[in-house]
Amino acid sequence: MIKCHFVIDKTHKNKKFKNIFLTKYKNHLPQLSNVIVVLGGDGFMLQTLKKFQKFNKPFYGINSGTFGFLMNKFKTYDVIKNISRAKFVSISPLSMKVITKTGKIYSNIAINEVSLLRQTRQAASLQISIGEKTLIKKLICDGVLVSTPAGSTAYNLSIRGPILSLNSKKLAITPISPFRPRRWKGKIVPSSSVIKIKNLNVQKRSVSAVADNVEVRNIKNVEIKINNLIKFKLLYDKNYSLNKKIKLEQLRSK
Repeated sequence: MIKCHFVIDKTHKNKKFKNIFLTKYKNHLPQLSNVIVVLGGDGFMLQTLKKFQKFNKPFYGINSGTFGFLMNKFKTYDVIKNISRAKFVSISPLSMKVITKTGKIYSNIAINEVSLLRQTRQAASLQISIGEKTLIKKLICDGVLVSTPAGSTAYNLSIRGPILSLNSKKLAITPISPFRPRRWKGKIVPSSSVIKIKNLNVQKRSVSAVADNVEVRNIKNVEIKINNLIKFKLLYDKNYSLNKKIKLEQLRSK
C-alpha cells in the first residue's frame, strides 16, 4: 500500500490544487509514509529534498512550476497508480565546505550545482585545483560553477557548460564570463575529484559561494566533492525519466 506525504509549494496557483490533492488522498506523516509527493517547481523540489532527506524516502515530483526538469508532468488523477508504476533513479549531491575570510566554516549540500559569484563590480580572481594539482593558476571571471549530471541542464547549460549523462560519473567545471584566460571553456572531471577553489584576493575582490539556493558570502576557500553517503531516490513516470530528459537536452544542444 502506497502511503504519501504531500509537500505543496505555497503559491497562489497551488491553493486550489492543494484542496484537490488533500481531499482525494490521505496525507500521511512523513515518517509514516513510503513516498514524498512534491507539488511545485524545480527550486521547491531542491528545498524539499534537503528538508526531508532525514526520512530516507523516495520523492515523486509533480510540476506546477515553469519548467520542472526534476518533476513529472502535472496530473491530479491516478497519482497513486502513477507512483506504483514509476521507475526510480538515485543521485548523490555535492558537498560544499567553505572557509570565509574571517575563518568561519560552513558546510552544505548541492543537488544541482555549487556556484561561486563575484559580490561587487570587480571581477573575481580564483585559483582552481583538482586534489593537489592546479587546474587554473589564476582565473579572472564573474565566477565559476561546479555541476552534477542532474544539474548540468540547469544553470550550467545557461552559461554554455556541457550536458552530462546521468550515469557518466563526471562533474562539470564551467567558468562564468571568463576574462583571463578568455578562451578557457571549463573542464569535465571524474566524479571522484576533490575540487578546491581559492579566492586570490579576499580583501578587494569578494566572492560568494552558493549551494543550489544557500549562499555563503566573503569566502576564502571552497572544497567541493560528491557525497556518496547521501542518496536521493527520485521517481519518474515510465516515459518521462530524468535520463530521457537529459538525452533530449543533449540532442537539442547539437
